Amino acid sequence: MNDAEGNAGVQVRVGDRPMPRLAEQLPVVVVLDRLRSAHNVGNIFRLVEAVRGEGIVTCGYTATPPHPKLAKTARGCDEVVACRHADTGAEAIAALRAEGRRVYAVETVEGAQTVWDVQFQFPCVLVLGNEALGVSAEALALCDEHIALPALGTKNSINVGNCAAVALFAALRQWLEKRA
Repeated sequence: MNDAEGNAGVQVRVGDRPMPRLAEQLPVVVVLDRLRSAHNVGNIFRLVEAVRGEGIVTCGYTATPPHPKLAKTARGCDEVVACRHADTGAEAIAALRAEGRRVYAVETVEGAQTVWDVQFQFPCVLVLGNEALGVSAEALALCDEHIALPALGTKNSINVGNCAAVALFAALRQWLEKRA
């Protein structure tokens, strides 16, 4: 039997769900080091909200709420995800390490573990860099570990929003498994 849309017995969720009042947050903060695209930043706000991450730190010239292009892709998540700004990625990382967080740069550096092989230690930080330049050298030097997504094609990397999705959901999976 098909519904009015032609779906055969499949119920698609629509609209937002109520925010769970007592649900724990994924103990991950995302640091965005000099991202050029406000649309990518908005996408990452949606991802952090989807996994119930603790928040985002924008660095340098990364778009920070309120920002019209960011808001367009964030679809309201820029209003519910905690966000603060730091002048540099290195400054943000130093402050988060002082809170006792393990810091992972998601970057295509030699010797990086694949995102599937790393054992995340929580609470942690995921550092994502500029779409063309990557994570700054100063920020990379302060990270505890470097993780990468395998890239078998000719290009060395993928879109920063897509990369954030893979890394965040890998962290979420491990966190949920540890809590089970």
